[in-house]
Amino acid sequence: MIPGGGQPNMQQLLQQAQKMQQDLAQAQEELAQTPVEGQAGGGLVKATVTGSGELRSLVIDPKAVDPADTETLADLVVAAVQAANENAQQLQQQKLGPLAQGLGGMPGLGF
Repeated sequence: MIPGGGQPNMQQLLQQAQKMQQDLAQAQEELAQTPVEGQAGGGLVKATVTGSGELRSLVIDPKAVDPADTETLADLVVAAVQAANENAQQLQQQKLGPLAQGLGGMPGLGF
């Protein structure tokens, strides 16, 4: 409801929605291009993902490779990828959170 009981200005609401859509698309593009790193084993295994969660690289220090213990290496790889994805999620919240909060400020849309 609009203060004073008036109807929302539909043109203004449309412009706000379009701007938010453009801002969201720009933020998503930035996330897709932003590298985020996670590591495990004190840096023996490093994973790089994009801010949108796409795995881009995996670096394994030769000291982490023990042919007799590939299970530990696999655990380190999983942990590094998980850490990178957690960091990517935090970046997403930083970039997209304010945009999502903006939806609540659109009078007349019931958000």
